[in-house]
Amino acid sequence: MIRILLVDDHKIFTEGLYSILSQEDDIEVIGECQNSSQTFEMLKKTPCDVILLDINLGNESGLDLCKSITDQFPSVKVLAISMYHEESFITKMLKNGASGYLLKNTGRQELLKAIRCVHEGETFQSKEVTDIILKGLSRQKQQTKSIYQIKFTRREREILDLIGKGLTTKEIATELFISDKTVETHRSNLLAKFEVKNVAGLIKLAIEYGYLK
Repeated sequence: MIRILLVDDHKIFTEGLYSILSQEDDIEVIGECQNSSQTFEMLKKTPCDVILLDINLGNESGLDLCKSITDQFPSVKVLAISMYHEESFITKMLKNGASGYLLKNTGRQELLKAIRCVHEGETFQSKEVTDIILKGLSRQKQQTKSIYQIKFTRREREILDLIGKGLTTKEIATELFISDKTVETHRSNLLAKFEVKNVAGLIKLAIEYGYLK
């Protein structure tokens, strides 16, 4: 038997879920909660296998509640079910310990499949959620690719190497037989190309993307 706790501040939604889940022989809904205090009170006194958790709980965040639940009750699986389809919400919920993420427009069969999957220790995301995550990864890849494709002049490349070695503007000018002002101009160009505000950020990205060792 899969013991389910419903956590959502919309009573009509939890009642709808209860109506669906109560028809299943292998699922038991142990309760409905609207906030974190009710949730923890329930978890302390009643065994639970899977929590269906919304992100928006009125004045509280389901993101934070998810982390608290998985930290304090590691055997309990959290399945997020939310109207939010932004990648940032999805990835944060998964990072905070959720075993799966569904959108509230999901169908009955997909909901039941997700519950049974996370109960068995697997992860589950609906196709729509998976597509959102993949698009986010593709965006990140494109951003990374654009960093790799930064084009430098020969002088900018030389100055970047010397900055990476810790040389000051005056030391770089002496090394390359150019003026301090010229060094500063090239440094400003490098900051702009890496889209950072200072030398620390420049060095960090240059190392991260293989321009400096």
